[in-house]
Amino acid sequence: MTVSVVLLFLKLTGLLSSVSYVTQSAVLQTGLMNAGDEALVTSETFDYNFTIKDLDGNKFSFDQYKGKVVFINLWATWCGPCRAEMKSIQKLYDKIDHEQVQFVMLSIDKDVYRDKVISYVKDKRFTFPVYMPSGYLTSQLNVPSIPTTLVLSKDGKIVAKEVGMRDYDTSKFKKFLDQLVTE
Repeated sequence: MTVSVVLLFLKLTGLLSSVSYVTQSAVLQTGLMNAGDEALVTSETFDYNFTIKDLDGNKFSFDQYKGKVVFINLWATWCGPCRAEMKSIQKLYDKIDHEQVQFVMLSIDKDVYRDKVISYVKDKRFTFPVYMPSGYLTSQLNVPSIPTTLVLSKDGKIVAKEVGMRDYDTSKFKKFLDQLVTE
């Protein structure tokens, strides 16, 4: 009974995601949640036929990323595990040639919360590009849980899919991305 009351209190006050963030961050530090470094064996081609918008509201066709290695992360401000892994994504982003690997941090927060997304990104001093959907998303991005990360090869294949929180700031994962660039 006491646990239920505490959880209900945390949920109603909005503190549950903060508690989740702290516990998930601690798990990331153990190394147990490192991202995979091997390409998936799949023939699934990514569907680039949708539009995204930056945090200023400018719309872009996702097909601008065709022919490039793309790191796509679906997240939301209310998601503790999403927030926990973002520091590792920022560290990876700082080490990657942005001309070679394109980052798309795709917030699935509702449009009415765009200011919250902007504030969160600014407060955390994240410099990776953040976008929001503009209309529908391809079925490949309608994922059952977040965070979810996809890596696309230059030929448009989904070569990595991580569902759940991961640490992306590892030498193995960076090497994986570097190899995709040279293929």
